[in-house]
Amino acid sequence: MVITFIGYRGCGKSTVAALLSARLGWACVDADDAIESRAGCSISEIFAERGEPVFRELERTVIAELLGRERLVLAAGGGAILAKATRAGMRSAGPVVWLQAPVEDLSRRISGDGSTALRRPQLTDAGVTAEIESVLTAREPLYRDAATIVIDTAGRTVEDVAAAVYDALPDEVTKDQ
Repeated sequence: MVITFIGYRGCGKSTVAALLSARLGWACVDADDAIESRAGCSISEIFAERGEPVFRELERTVIAELLGRERLVLAAGGGAILAKATRAGMRSAGPVVWLQAPVEDLSRRISGDGSTALRRPQLTDAGVTAEIESVLTAREPLYRDAATIVIDTAGRTVEDVAAAVYDALPDEVTKDQ
């Protein structure tokens, strides 16, 4: 079984996934890290040198491989849900947790994280907040389609969010510890 975290960049997927995996005693993988390791360069470099279609194909391949593992908590990239087969694979592998956050929180977190600009490309020519609003509008139906659990992160610590996710997991996951 794989528990997959989805949501927009900056919503806390990687941090909450690590906290949940520690509580469950499961492995944790950040899909973006796995993609960069496989490619030998940053996601921004993949976009710039090879283009988004090449990145998305690599993302689909890496995530499909990770979804075949057992007892794994996976933090998927924000756009991983763009591929219908990936969304279906996530649901087949186990619970899919959509972490939602207000646009203002996402903008503040992304703008305040210096590594984000180095590792991940801008997706539009708009400013950070306008890009978030635009991309979220397009992706929200896809997040909704993939998710089996939805957690609102507004006003919560990452520890509170991880606890809420744990409480929302099916009994077969939490009893298996």
